Amino acid sequence: MKPQLKRITAVLPVETIEPCLPFWEAVGMVRTVEVPHGDRLGFVILAGHGLEVMLQTYDSIADDVPAQAEEARAARAYLFVEVADINAIERALAGFTVLLPRRTTFYGATEVGYREPGGHAVTFAQFGGGDPDPA
Repeated sequence: MKPQLKRITAVLPVETIEPCLPFWEAVGMVRTVEVPHGDRLGFVILAGHGLEVMLQTYDSIADDVPAQAEEARAARAYLFVEVADINAIERALAGFTVLLPRRTTFYGATEVGYREPGGHAVTFAQFGGGDPDPA
């Protein structure tokens, strides 16, 4: 019998969680779990729209799994998130660093990419339907 995958959730290693929260909350994610580490957050789960992302600080990772501490600091994620309304994403994330200016791809997506405050790249894509032109 082959393994059955039930869900994949990105765990993004970051220096500090607090500066990352406005980015994720702007696109409708809410904190469902917060775990302190010293005098700040060490781990958080954000959920919304049936999706989930986790943020964990480098220090928290080092204390939890020391063998992965160095690798966590070097890791950078590239997330691809399908959305219903690319215009809403651009309005919500105005002021955040754009990595990939809005474009239409050969595979029919309108995309825009950002550097979230933890250093990871997040591309949002709208496929078909709706108005892909800037509002």
